Amino acid sequence: MLDLVIIGGAAAGCSAAVYSARRKLNFRMITENIGGEVALSGVINNWPGIISIEGFDLAQKLAEHVRSYGVKIEEGLWVENISTEKNHHLVRVKGPNGTEEIKTKTVIIATGIHPRLLDIPGEKEFNRKGVTYCTVCDGPLFKNKTTVTIGSGNSALESAIMMNEIAKKVYLISKFTNTPENKGGFPKGEDILIDKVKSLPNVEIIYGAKATAIIGKGQVQTLKFSDSANKEQSLNTDGVMVHVGQIPNSGFVQSVKLDKGKQIIVDEKCRTNISGIFAAGDVTNVAYKQIGIATGQGITAALATIEYINLWKE
Repeated sequence: MLDLVIIGGAAAGCSAAVYSARRKLNFRMITENIGGEVALSGVINNWPGIISIEGFDLAQKLAEHVRSYGVKIEEGLWVENISTEKNHHLVRVKGPNGTEEIKTKTVIIATGIHPRLLDIPGEKEFNRKGVTYCTVCDGPLFKNKTTVTIGSGNSALESAIMMNEIAKKVYLISKFTNTPENKGGFPKGEDILIDKVKSLPNVEIIYGAKATAIIGKGQVQTLKFSDSANKEQSLNTDGVMVHVGQIPNSGFVQSVKLDKGKQIIVDEKCRTNISGIFAAGDVTNVAYKQIGIATGQGITAALATIEYINLWKE
């Protein structure tokens, strides 16, 4: 029986693996790929201690750190389900060579999230070429340029507030109309954020609109959208910030308690409602989805796991 199975190969999973290796736990680390959303983040300027680094390069450095302890990161695998028997867990893993069941005392789920897509022409083509799903990560790259934020929740409002200080012009597109029943176009937004965005002179809000295509040559140049009268319009822009939601990679868990957004609910020690199953990073209900926070949660989950194993009995 293993001490631990770590599921996920991005910031949280790699951090948990480093601490687990340092404590000489008998564990396996399995993942579909290295880096997750970190590897797709473009230029990262908010990783403490490194002024600027490509997301792919940071992901490789995280993996390199894990491997420096002799840990094999098993890529190309995904988990079908986790079941519990007595005081241990069975992790059913599928890969190119078939399916296996791993018996372990503990599990750390660090599978992250993936952004909800607009699913329009040009979106995938211009990802990291003007299209971003993280304004905090990539917003500073658009200094003195024109940007469009798409969304109607708090993350979209916060994106517009941030870009107001960076870009020369900011458009904010909400699919909702500017009516009282829609809270002025942002039914899920906090009043204080809505009021602030509407007071910003550099932000122009377009209501009742739906993005239809992203166009450019090598980089984003134009966003097409249908307006509230269902007429096609276009905006010249250097960047498109997509904030229409995030989807946690939690579909394989059955007994672990999730919130209404399908995030794994954890406590201050990254413990789930199932004894011996921990979760860390963006797949959890942690308030902010940032690489640095996911790293800290991975460390917390590893330390809590070690504490649990020290007291473990079958």
